[in-house]
Amino acid sequence: MALRTEPFLLNIGPIHPSSHGVFRMRVTLDGEVVVDIEPVFGYLHRGIEKLAEERTYGGIIPLTDRLDYISAMNNNLAYVLAVEKLAGIKVPERAEYLRVIMAELQRIAAYLIAVGAFLNECGAYFTPFLYMFREREKILDLFEMVSGQRLTYNYMRIGGVSQDVPDEFLPALGRFLGQMHGYVDEYDRLLKENEILLARSKGVGILPDELAINCSVTGPVLRASGVRWDIRKADPYSIYDRFDFDIPTGSIGDCYDRYRARVNEMRQSLRIIEQAAKGLPAGPVRAAVPHLVRPPVGEAYARVESPKGELAFYLVSDNSIAPYRCHIRPPSLINLTALRNMVIGWKLADLIIIFGSIDITVGEVDR
Repeated sequence: MALRTEPFLLNIGPIHPSSHGVFRMRVTLDGEVVVDIEPVFGYLHRGIEKLAEERTYGGIIPLTDRLDYISAMNNNLAYVLAVEKLAGIKVPERAEYLRVIMAELQRIAAYLIAVGAFLNECGAYFTPFLYMFREREKILDLFEMVSGQRLTYNYMRIGGVSQDVPDEFLPALGRFLGQMHGYVDEYDRLLKENEILLARSKGVGILPDELAINCSVTGPVLRASGVRWDIRKADPYSIYDRFDFDIPTGSIGDCYDRYRARVNEMRQSLRIIEQAAKGLPAGPVRAAVPHLVRPPVGEAYARVESPKGELAFYLVSDNSIAPYRCHIRPPSLINLTALRNMVIGWKLADLIIIFGSIDITVGEVDR
């Protein structure tokens, strides 16, 4: 005889460890089965878009670091591309190559956090996470060489980058690249066929390709559903059209596919960095841009493939030293639109895994 139960409401967050920041989920449960879910935003709202309208174009760059603070370099890049498009600024070749190297290093660092945290939630308590944190620290050492910072770098500039890399950077980068391929292989040996990981993630939280497209999902979450869409290939920016790399995809779009997509994309980022480092030309790293940029009246939209997905900036200029309007297209927010469909019918323990597999940063959600 089936027991008669009544649904009840459970709040997860906004300070629960599994909420990946100050994010709240109002979950309706029938026993341990998820009946409904309501994401609640706003606990970390910084008003970055409105702040940007009161700052100079150059003064906005540090604000972008605080969006997805795990991917600050990519945030910088998306913003300066929008300003350069708006103002018609040409970037020197060496700066373009340095931007690609930094953006792809940042992608690897972000995926190491995403995969490590996801595996921790699957039950692999801390060991894989600390392995991946170890490699992320080496990337942060490289970023510290060029910017002096380890989280919010403020390295990109309108017209290039803030400064050239020091002499010790390229040798250190070469050592890292030589080690990282082996470490990714080590992750695979440790995890790829781990029975607990397979049991917790295979077939769990499936996001069909059609639903992912209709929800405007992008990044690894979309590609794990089998959709071969990457801004670096579909709408190349900077100099990405010069590099040879593949777009890994999944088959059914479950949590396991999302985990595998990020691991496989690390290998592709290593390929891009190796090509960029080999082809790095000499020359200036910044165009001659006035301190106070004053673009002509108009609008511009620029997008990049950030570690979370499509990150874009929309700027409107009224020919002043600050944008008339600044709007951000944050992948963390957009990707959350599919969460409800992915979790209904699964258990509470599965909800944590599914949510973790999306990989959000709340600073980008509550911008």
